Amino acid sequence: MTKNLPSITIVRRIISSPAKVYAAITLPELIMQWWGPDAGSTLKAVADVRPGGRFSIVFRMLNGSEHNPTGVYREVVPEEKLVFTWEWPGKPERESLVTFLLKPFDGGTELTLIHERLPDEDARESHEAGWSGLLDNLQIFLGDAEWMN
Repeated sequence: MTKNLPSITIVRRIISSPAKVYAAITLPELIMQWWGPDAGSTLKAVADVRPGGRFSIVFRMLNGSEHNPTGVYREVVPEEKLVFTWEWPGKPERESLVTFLLKPFDGGTELTLIHERLPDEDARESHEAGWSGLLDNLQIFLGDAEWMN
């Protein structure tokens, strides 16, 4: 019997096209400019965006802690869908699955982020806060001041 693992679903409406949102989450040179759950810096971004390709992002949070999520792209549909594993080096038992869904709406993109198979409730809470901050940064990076109203 499979244990029912925690998951997160966050939906944001971004006043930017699916093409721009997709570029921001897949191109290392753009990821370097905004990735992370707070205003800390992104130190490295590698993304081989194709099924079976790997990514690795190193970011430093404002408290000085560094994190390096890595993973493998499972499904890639440009400007529509990105599915990848979410791994922490040295902790293969904590591998989970992240999906970004991008749907156009009048004036922008509805982004749905789903993070599944989280190992426990603490991880769910931590990742929900992290993803919320990261999506805030994405919206700021894309120049979307609308969401703040």
